[in-house]
Amino acid sequence: MEEWKECTLSDLGTIVGGATPSTKDSSNYENGSIAWITPKDLSTHTERFISHGERNITEKGLKSCSAQLMPQNSILFTSRAPIGYIAIAKNEVCTNQGFKSIVPNKDTDFMFLYYLLRYNKDNIENLGSGTTFKEVSGSTMRNVPVKVPPLPTQQKIARILSSLDDKIELNNKINTNLEQQAQALFKNWFVDFEPFGGKMPEGWKVRKLSEIADYLNGLAMQKFRPLEGE
Repeated sequence: MEEWKECTLSDLGTIVGGATPSTKDSSNYENGSIAWITPKDLSTHTERFISHGERNITEKGLKSCSAQLMPQNSILFTSRAPIGYIAIAKNEVCTNQGFKSIVPNKDTDFMFLYYLLRYNKDNIENLGSGTTFKEVSGSTMRNVPVKVPPLPTQQKIARILSSLDDKIELNNKINTNLEQQAQALFKNWFVDFEPFGGKMPEGWKVRKLSEIADYLNGLAMQKFRPLEGE
């Protein structure tokens, strides 16, 4: 059996932080073509790869701050607010200061590194420090201890795990598509009334929800207060 070596994340690639161009200068953002990712962009992102965020930045914006353009297949890892969102860059991207990303070296399979970070997410989060919110520093990220097999084994592991995620992501896309179709069909029939010539059918009525159903408010659980003397 091939030996797994003990090392740190800095042995697997280059740790890269991010930055935010000044929002007071609109030329840092307007008509920008450089993908700029923030933790907010990953908060609802469910796939492994990400190509762009809510906003792009311009070349001027990139040069105005310490953000770095990272190559395709870099692993994006949020280091604060919150710690542990993970994604793979589908193309060249840069991030804001809420990331400590890794550009894998030639001896590290990028997909294996993605799963390695997912596996170590809780450990890395526990290394965070701060009073207002926890944050993982660059030096802390570089020194996170991990065990890694030789590259061929990394690639085998990555292929197996990736094949499972391929199926999960495909199923999610199918479910999303079916939900969109159901919503479109409902709107077609019961909002636009297209099957009825655009008019509400005779005999149909607009009713309040309270007229056709009963509803109950939930109650919060009361905290247990021990009796005196207990």
